[in-house]
Amino acid sequence: MDALLFAPVAVAIALTPGPNNFCGLNNGIRAGIGAAMVATLGRVAAFAIFLTVSAVGLGAMLLASEAAFTAVKWVGACYLFWLGWRAWRSREFSGLDVVDGADGGVVKAGGTPVRLQSLIAQEFLLGITNPKAIILFAAIFPQFIDPSQPALRQFVVLGAVYLGAEFVSTAVYAAGGRQIRRFIRTSRGVVRLNKATGGFFMGAGGLLLATNR
Repeated sequence: MDALLFAPVAVAIALTPGPNNFCGLNNGIRAGIGAAMVATLGRVAAFAIFLTVSAVGLGAMLLASEAAFTAVKWVGACYLFWLGWRAWRSREFSGLDVVDGADGGVVKAGGTPVRLQSLIAQEFLLGITNPKAIILFAAIFPQFIDPSQPALRQFVVLGAVYLGAEFVSTAVYAAGGRQIRRFIRTSRGVVRLNKATGGFFMGAGGLLLATNR
């Protein structure tokens, strides 16, 4: 096992666009980088469960079970569709205030406060209902395991490296979201952003349904 060799691979995988990373981008826009980083605890908790499942050999069993894989896939897709539909219909955006004016509304900081518990729960649900994570941990991790050394210790080290990479990914996406926030100046911009957010989540749900083992 070479944790240093695995580190850049872990970061590259963690940075791959997907529901959780878009959630981090979204959280960066609404609540800021700090809140997005805290919310990542939910994602990390979900992935830690998958890591544990893979470490004890259940990951391969889940991949081999058509019913289990399909169930997780449909639950995840339905959750993404629900998030997308809710965002698409919304005319508000947490953390932002729309003030009526001659220009059709000006967006200012403030608005409904963002609850960290909700952001953490959302990250967790997006992570735990994504069967791609099972594929990742069951297929990628064994390639970095040295059969001549205790497997459990290697899984712990590689797992810690990967979970750390998820925080790096969140920092990158949330920072990008914070920059996007600067361009939201009107109520029309808020609506467009919500529709873009909704469209992405629903699109991700569609792609998830197309996922094969």
